[in-house]
Amino acid sequence: MDTHRKLRAMLATGALCVLGALPAAAPALTVTAAECGEGADFIRNAARSRDNGMTAFDFLGRLESDLVAIRAYPAAMRWFAKDEDDERLLRLAAASVFERPRPALEHHDAFLASCSALVAVQSGPSADQGGPLRR
Repeated sequence: MDTHRKLRAMLATGALCVLGALPAAAPALTVTAAECGEGADFIRNAARSRDNGMTAFDFLGRLESDLVAIRAYPAAMRWFAKDEDDERLLRLAAASVFERPRPALEHHDAFLASCSALVAVQSGPSADQGGPLRR
């Protein structure tokens, strides 16, 4: 099995583990698969901020401030954090960047896999998921 296939298999397994760890009433995300890609970019940049010396306190404090400000806009105009479940997913992933440091790309890929898996489960196999995922 080549490296790319091994990585995809590990990510899929990780996403299933995340899904299995969720309570029976899993979060009802309002994001699309494309927004999962954008969220993954955000999480990768959180890890880069950590690597450049930003503390968890500072980063997570800014995230909370941003989420409060975002709530002033209608959900349809927001990026990613359209409801509490979306916010929770972003918050948990950002905290993980600081609590369990890994390379930025690993955080990116783990978030993308878990978010995409949640979206796929909620959307069903035939739903349009907002376009291609990106890295």
